[in-house]
Amino acid sequence: MPAAPLPQDEIEDRLRELPGWTLDGDRITRTYRLPSHFAAAALTVHVARIQDEVNHHSDLTLGYHTVALSVNSHDAGGKVTEKDLTLAAEVEAVAAGHGAE
Repeated sequence: MPAAPLPQDEIEDRLRELPGWTLDGDRITRTYRLPSHFAAAALTVHVARIQDEVNHHSDLTLGYHTVALSVNSHDAGGKVTEKDLTLAAEVEAVAAGHGAE
């Protein structure tokens, strides 16, 4: 069964609980700054593992000292769903352990 898109006001309310995450059109996004390229690469691998575990994947970009995520649900017509916010919360929970800001 496809995920149901969330109303914009609910997305905005939920993003208040996820510092740094923003609504950008029909996606939620976040860029983390890390202390080194190695730390950024380690966070990228950790995020990839989480995404595989929950079977929900973002666009994930590794930069020199940054990791950027952008996510929505293809099975909901490219809209934000509960799955996207859950993924964001799981990433947020591990990011600080990699030194992410």
